[in-house]
Amino acid sequence: MARYLLLIQLLCVTASSVHASGVLILGDSISAAYGIEKSAGWVALMDQQLQERCPDYPVINASVSGETTAGGKTRLPALLSRHQPDLVVIELGGNDGLRGLSPMAIARNLEQMVVLSREAGATAVLLGMRIPPNYGQQYTALFEQQFKDVAQSTSTPWVPFFLDGVIEQGWVQDDGIHPTVDAQPLLLESALSVIEPQLPVQCQGKSDQ
Repeated sequence: MARYLLLIQLLCVTASSVHASGVLILGDSISAAYGIEKSAGWVALMDQQLQERCPDYPVINASVSGETTAGGKTRLPALLSRHQPDLVVIELGGNDGLRGLSPMAIARNLEQMVVLSREAGATAVLLGMRIPPNYGQQYTALFEQQFKDVAQSTSTPWVPFFLDGVIEQGWVQDDGIHPTVDAQPLLLESALSVIEPQLPVQCQGKSDQ
């Protein structure tokens, strides 16, 4: 009987370990902490918070400066196989927009990343983006609409504009694009609004956080 109970305990521990497989951040320079210390970026700040709550739940930052939705889609299968996350945060599209790439192609890539994540047993969340009207108001509006359409058609939790409030506060580097150190806590708050509800219960913060 004692051996049987020990076996059950071991199986429970193993199942718990497999479930708590972590968060994969698939982003561009905004999540790669371009122009600032990596330890000050919003992903590193989230990692610090989660390590205090559940140290066995890693945050894998696979963000690459200059990454597009096509690049993220190409890299994602290998990342899913290697890290086996149970949550994938997709923060891509800004570079596509700045290059004037097809909004419909952006939507297809985002949707495929959501599907790939789910097929691997992970939940996906989407951090939306907006761009300046460099290519005209019609393109700008169509670009922004793709994030909403993908989120709604795939029932994916999302943030409409990940940089909301950053420009208003003037927390932008000299290049006029990338957030400063001061903006990182705001980015973290924005990201956690959709990430936190998807985390294992033991990793979720208190209601006052």
